[in-house]
Amino acid sequence: MRPQPLCACTDVEASSRWYQQLLGARSEHGGPHYERLVVNGQLILQLHHFDVTHHHPPVGDRHDRPYGNGVRLWFEVDDFDGALARVEALKAEILVPKHRNPPSGDGGPNHWEVWLRDPDGYMVVLASPDGSARPDGSM
Repeated sequence: MRPQPLCACTDVEASSRWYQQLLGARSEHGGPHYERLVVNGQLILQLHHFDVTHHHPPVGDRHDRPYGNGVRLWFEVDDFDGALARVEALKAEILVPKHRNPPSGDGGPNHWEVWLRDPDGYMVVLASPDGSARPDGSM
């Protein structure tokens, strides 16, 4: 099984550029209605315009805010420090700056996280691989 997350957005092309820069992804479809983003040939995210219906009902209601209430778009990234630099370059709104999960000791994922917002306001989490953060706070 492979997850294939899809989120609705107000500007597919702008969101595509934002996620491509953030995640080092590339477009596999493109256009104003729908996008497929891939990393190393693997689909990581689909973007779909709120108002476009093809052969299905709308994927969301653009007036029902906040978008993604209760959902986080969570990505594990191999180069966490590089991802932080890309977050800074995007001038993304950071909700929770770089932190270790758990804050100290063993247990849990023992990784680094940063929480931010995408252009539509969805909450996005970038995390280093599980086990990559040592209890002393180093990688």
